[in-house]
Amino acid sequence: MARAWQALLIGSTLAYSWLAMMVVHEFGHCLHLWFSGGSVGQVVLHPLVISRTDPHDNPHPLFVAWGGAVWGCLLPVLGWAAANVVRWRFWYLARFFAGFCLIANGAYLLLGAFDPVGDARDLLRLGAPRWTLQLFGIVAWGLGLALWHRLGPHFGLNQRPPQVDRAAALAVTVALVLLIAAELIWGRSE
Repeated sequence: MARAWQALLIGSTLAYSWLAMMVVHEFGHCLHLWFSGGSVGQVVLHPLVISRTDPHDNPHPLFVAWGGAVWGCLLPVLGWAAANVVRWRFWYLARFFAGFCLIANGAYLLLGAFDPVGDARDLLRLGAPRWTLQLFGIVAWGLGLALWHRLGPHFGLNQRPPQVDRAAALAVTVALVLLIAAELIWGRSE
């Protein structure tokens, strides 16, 4: 039974982190659209597709293109910091998510600097120097790995039998189910 709880915690945390990372990333694009006087046409969020934000009006496309990765990293880190301040029982879940977002956004731009797709393609097309994507990617990726350091025991790794907080496993699973339901009900899959 210990392995089942461990698998539930790890599986639901990874799945939740992937979907929530895309939500935060797209919210960053929306923030930059609003900050720059633009407007959002649509945001595509669905559990079975890669997310995207389609601007309706975009007066500063380079600024908006950076918004996804910047806020996609910053907001989860601020969430982790808040979890520490309030001494949240499941602080390590917030730290894992922050690390996940840093790694995902960092890898997205770092790899995109060499094989431009998505935001990286837009950034390069709009005049961002390739080295800025590479630097952002390396720093974000490194910080994400640093945040993940020593989290293994909270997920039952290197323990026989694995010991995980069952309440954490249930909480992340419920959060995952609610996020999937929200994306299926209100999200777009176009």
